[in-house]
Amino acid sequence: MPSLREQIQEDMKSAMRAQEKQRLGTIRLILAAIKQKEIDERIPALDDAQVITILEKMIKQRRDSQSQYEQAHRQDLADQEAFEIKLIQTYMPQPLSDTELVALIDSAVTESGASSPKDMGKVMGLLKPRLQGRADMQVVSTKVKQRLSG
Repeated sequence: MPSLREQIQEDMKSAMRAQEKQRLGTIRLILAAIKQKEIDERIPALDDAQVITILEKMIKQRRDSQSQYEQAHRQDLADQEAFEIKLIQTYMPQPLSDTELVALIDSAVTESGASSPKDMGKVMGLLKPRLQGRADMQVVSTKVKQRLSG
């Protein structure tokens, strides 16, 4: 199975062949961000987890921009951000269901021996690598806080 980076490069070639300018532009932005990280950290090729981290950051930036454009009544720019978010999300792992998320939180609480909100850092430390790209960490944080408070 090709790496995530290879998949993105193949998609760029197919977008070029199909002359899909908007899609091609977004894919080039993704590849530029990956290349920048490789150069900055002197890594020959990023693994899938590192690429997912970059994609998460790109999605977060675009969501922020999209809300700012909507507040400024620039729907054309907000729509472009929405398109980019949707495209970037196609490279993300399948999101977890609420049931799966609760099960993972419960196992992390048990595993860490957490008993109060003070132990939240331990639980989040266990969850972060397991949930990489598959759940919104703010939502997870809220659920963990509720679990430890209740």
